[in-house]
Amino acid sequence: MDHNYILEAKNIYKKFGSVIALKGVNFEVKYKEVIGLIGDNGAGKSTLINILSGLYPPDKGEIWIKGRLIKDYNVKKARELGIETIYQKSSLVENHTVWRNIFMNRELTNSLGFIKIDDCKKITEKLIRDIGLKSNISADSIVRYLSGGERQGIAIARTMIGNKDLLLLDEPTANLSLIEVDKVLTYIKEIKNIGRSCVFVTHNIYHVYDVADRFIIIDRGEIKGEYTKNEISLNELLNEMRRIVHIRHE
Repeated sequence: MDHNYILEAKNIYKKFGSVIALKGVNFEVKYKEVIGLIGDNGAGKSTLINILSGLYPPDKGEIWIKGRLIKDYNVKKARELGIETIYQKSSLVENHTVWRNIFMNRELTNSLGFIKIDDCKKITEKLIRDIGLKSNISADSIVRYLSGGERQGIAIARTMIGNKDLLLLDEPTANLSLIEVDKVLTYIKEIKNIGRSCVFVTHNIYHVYDVADRFIIIDRGEIKGEYTKNEISLNELLNEMRRIVHIRHE
């Protein structure tokens, strides 16, 4: 397998009862790349992400991480190998501070087992600045008072602990206002700027076009198109999506 890729999914099949959700999908992610995985509702986007995250095992196919075939792939192995998934509803604890959420279950401790609070806060401040959160948000801010977009930023910042190489973002802009969408897109740009890769899963091409390097269209469990940004315009991408959906409904 190619060592230029963080992740390679080869000939992936997944079936739920009589429904074939994925049919021989091949999917790769390069280093320092943002991929827009786009498709209509029910196209197979979430199933593919759940397989890439280790939540679902494929019925057939292989998962390669950093050039190595991974057997019995699961969520724990994915995280150990530098892959983290953020779903629409992040698992933040609203009544806790930002730093508590960032370091939950991974606290820095001294030799006696006490949490090194100052160190946790210092690292949190750097993370939230790196990801592009505004200066009025601090390590001591309470999550419940943050906006939806800011909470997505915290969820993204949390994955930076442990140097994750690849973030899988499942509809990160769903149900957000236009202003909040802009914030999340800024966070995604910062992911690449600090050397990480990202798969941005969405049905909204307008949201993903500005930040992605490559676009992959999935429909009825199959990859129907793959384009780099320099070879397709926003309008052309929209038209291609319309064409694919029209064919499906014929």
